[in-house]
Amino acid sequence: MTPHPKKTVRVRLAPSPTGPLHLGTARTGLFNWLFARQQGGKFILRIEDTDQERSEKRYEEGIMEGLLWLGLDWDEGPRFTKHESRSMNHEYIGDYGPYRQSERTEIYKKYLQKLLDDGRAYYCYCTKEELEAQRQAMMAEGLPPKYSGHCRNHPEPKGKLPQVIRFLTPETRIEFTDLVRGKVSFESSLFGDMVVAKNLETPLYNFAAVIDDEEMKISHVIRGEDHLSNTPKQILLAKALGFEPPVFGHLPLILAADRSKLSKRYADTSLLDYREKGYLPEAVVNFMVLLGWHPKSSPSQILSDKTRESEQEVFSREELLKEFDLGRVQKAGAVFSQSKLDWLNGEHIKSMEPKKLYAYLKPQLEASGIEAPPEFLEKVIAAERERLKTLNDFLTAAGFFFELPDYENKLLKWKDETLPEVKMNLTKVLEVIEKVSAANFEQEKIRDALLPLSELGDRGLFFWPFRVALSGRAASPDPLLIAEVLGKEETIRRLNLAIEKIEGVRENYYEQTG
Repeated sequence: MTPHPKKTVRVRLAPSPTGPLHLGTARTGLFNWLFARQQGGKFILRIEDTDQERSEKRYEEGIMEGLLWLGLDWDEGPRFTKHESRSMNHEYIGDYGPYRQSERTEIYKKYLQKLLDDGRAYYCYCTKEELEAQRQAMMAEGLPPKYSGHCRNHPEPKGKLPQVIRFLTPETRIEFTDLVRGKVSFESSLFGDMVVAKNLETPLYNFAAVIDDEEMKISHVIRGEDHLSNTPKQILLAKALGFEPPVFGHLPLILAADRSKLSKRYADTSLLDYREKGYLPEAVVNFMVLLGWHPKSSPSQILSDKTRESEQEVFSREELLKEFDLGRVQKAGAVFSQSKLDWLNGEHIKSMEPKKLYAYLKPQLEASGIEAPPEFLEKVIAAERERLKTLNDFLTAAGFFFELPDYENKLLKWKDETLPEVKMNLTKVLEVIEKVSAANFEQEKIRDALLPLSELGDRGLFFWPFRVALSGRAASPDPLLIAEVLGKEETIRRLNLAIEKIEGVRENYYEQTG
């Protein structure tokens, strides 16, 4: 880890509440959270709401709700007060607030005035039209467009109002060591005298971020690669104010499968939409951490063997806290894979305790009007979890546990079997099931009881109609497991109903032909 004069590791996530929390911002939050927890440091949430026209309270609440859903709790920042009235005495956690930029105007004003007083900033009176003319002139000369410095070198014009405050950028090379990219350098001549505020009351992003990072004692700034061009500007501002800049680390962009920019369909998907679609927070965290980071055991190669893939790419939170290392974050873009997310979600569902899965599934069970003892529901979940890709698959997959299955009689037939033969074989299964003790109605006991039937010939003659009678489906969990979950009484009931269905078909047949 790159050392910093501020001994305590303090990192921050600083989202703008101008839209929902997206995967990219959430990933940045995750990497910061893991780093802070590993280093015994603090994870700070700061709301950058200087864009008051676009900032909305609902987006701020959505950001906090999404982070908490992922388990990314912050040590300092706004309290999550959704559905509660705010108390000004308890609105923030931490000693360096306020943690919303809109409430820090007086702090910014003090530092803006200092830059002006020290001759490191000046008022710019150039209008939009004048700036555009300067831009066009530079481009005509083949130069990169930037501010000409006109107001830096001219006295205040009479009769004109200042448009913005600009930082007097020194001609220099800015060099820093990035936690991900190593040595990075920029020439300040590329961007010229940048705008730092519209006026003393309205600072812009780069200036406000520098002040907040200093005031909140931020030691490391870990953020997306799209902020890399802001870093030299922030370093210059920090040094002009006498601050020690934090250590920077820039995470790779998230790309589409063809390594192009991620489409809006995925890039603009709200993180909480994944919750609504039935993804586990554990799986989303696992998926996000692999967008740019690789564990020691699997250095970025794509594994084809599912067993090895599971061993090397499925991580619990505890494992991530041990394994995660910013030194193993790649520079190249990270590829978003919907199929990988689906696979990881399925793996986490498979390995999760039924009791915990029940807690996640409870809202949709209640919304569907399903009432059953938790013990029964946990057994159903245990039976079906191997087959689920998302939690939203559960009601469709497990519906037959809660109501009698509806199916066509022909589904009961094994290969070329006739319905009378099906009835005969189901009757034999029923006779065996009736003899199994209700107190020991478990898979192994049921299997042992049915074993002699298997020895009579093709086991499918008995187990296939048994499966269909219980589930109404060709694909389901093991019928022995279904029987155990349903219990002896319900299993017998469904076998009898299947036999009656066959008899009903035969009676109708004789009525039509007699």
